[in-house]
Amino acid sequence: MKKVIIFVLLLLIVMAQPAFSGEAMDKLLLSRGLKDIKLPAPVKSGGMPLMEAFNLRSSAREFSSKDLPEQVLSDLLWAACGINRPESGKKTAPTARNWQDTDIFVFLGSGIYLYEAGEHKLKFIRSGNHIKATGRQDFVEKAALSLIFVSDFSKMDKKAVREDKMMYAGIHAGCITQNVYLYCASAGLNTVTRRMMDFEALASLMKLSADQTIVLAQSIGYRP
Repeated sequence: MKKVIIFVLLLLIVMAQPAFSGEAMDKLLLSRGLKDIKLPAPVKSGGMPLMEAFNLRSSAREFSSKDLPEQVLSDLLWAACGINRPESGKKTAPTARNWQDTDIFVFLGSGIYLYEAGEHKLKFIRSGNHIKATGRQDFVEKAALSLIFVSDFSKMDKKAVREDKMMYAGIHAGCITQNVYLYCASAGLNTVTRRMMDFEALASLMKLSADQTIVLAQSIGYRP
């Protein structure tokens, strides 16, 4: 009898909710960080000349609270480590032996996502604004987003010792962060690479496996 009463109450609650169109429901789920995000195709032409971007490349710790448009986020992630040779699946950032061990976790105001370069989308991991958890400095939570670079050691040579794996992981993540720096210089964004964070708590929050190791973090946002 108790189960019947609960079922009836749930049915009444659902019936009392306003009807949502498919598009409206998608927007609701996205706003609450409960859905994968298919990014628009990256714009692969134009932008600032490379030498000018080098000249403007810098670290900055001041950010406005303005969110990045989806197109900017799309271009940023593709520049960071997107696929630029579809026939081989190779990316804009190099890795030793083409291990492609680095995963990019994207912390937005709506939730935590994993960038999947193959489908150029953000895979939903956890809802809620957890940007503050990605670093110990006060400026971290003011940025529009944080990127966490994670190396998956299972994708590396199994004969390599952990010390060598950490060295490779740092080199690979460093290449990606420089791509981000150059894109940000071109797009008028501020960014800074960081490593002050609670690694254990963050790994738990991100649901990492034993083979995954956090390497670096990077804050990104518009200038104040």
